[in-house]
Amino acid sequence: MAKPTIPTYEGLRCGSLSCPGCGATLVMRYLLKGLGENVILSIPACCWAVIPGYYPNSSLGVATIFSAFEATGASIQGIKAALDVKGRSDVTVVGFAGDGGTADIGLQALSGAAERGADVIYVMYDNEAYMNTGIQRSSMTPEGAWTTTTPGGKKQHFKREVKKNMMEIMIAHHIPYAASVSVGFPEDFVRKIQAAKKEKGLKFIHAFSPCPPGWRHDPSKTIEIAKLAVDTHIFPLFEVRHGKYTVTRKGKGLPVDEYLKRQGRFSHLTAEDIKKIQKNVDVNWEILMRTASVMTDEIY
Repeated sequence: MAKPTIPTYEGLRCGSLSCPGCGATLVMRYLLKGLGENVILSIPACCWAVIPGYYPNSSLGVATIFSAFEATGASIQGIKAALDVKGRSDVTVVGFAGDGGTADIGLQALSGAAERGADVIYVMYDNEAYMNTGIQRSSMTPEGAWTTTTPGGKKQHFKREVKKNMMEIMIAHHIPYAASVSVGFPEDFVRKIQAAKKEKGLKFIHAFSPCPPGWRHDPSKTIEIAKLAVDTHIFPLFEVRHGKYTVTRKGKGLPVDEYLKRQGRFSHLTAEDIKKIQKNVDVNWEILMRTASVMTDEIY
């Protein structure tokens, strides 16, 4: 029998209430595989406040605290402080929040925890909108995407602004480790989680998390879309360890249309819209590659 390429441990049990094809469920699964059993999660209002199921049952096999929407950064810092008082250094404290609860509502608490050097891991599962409350626009919604709250008139309801760059925002806090991960590449995902666990201070993980209802794609295509995001350079996989950038997968450099055309939220885009998105992606990729100065043998 071939040796498994990721840990066999399952911290996520059966019985979750997630939608078919939910990327966020896979994010949680790979996260817990990478961390093991001694974990305390703090989860704010988001899809994952619902997914575990109804009390007293839970699909999560680790200790979990549910916090206010804006308070994840403060919650995990308090949990870590309490563990320190008790002399418990064997428990990994994790904040697990969506893009809206991280980049918008929870940014102040996260920034404070990072500035104070809290020894915790913060995971933003990025489904690019407020999905739990009805597919509303967030600052992480990409340019050109349809949501239920983007204005524009008849047949033009899509976001005009570019997506917020949370990786660079967190790197600017001089944290010891930040990484982007995708459910399409579990080995890369788990390796980065294990790397984050070894560092002291706040570690930030940006997890790409396709959402079939919100992105209007076939639930069976979640992994395909996650891989295409990397292969089109829309979502680069890289890590920053103590200021050093390393791209961990270069991707194939496919046209962005290969990714966009598989999702109903982009079905309204014109050829000119797609050309503009392609230009922005190319520029951002060039900037990342120049920053990383990656050698071929550094690619995992």
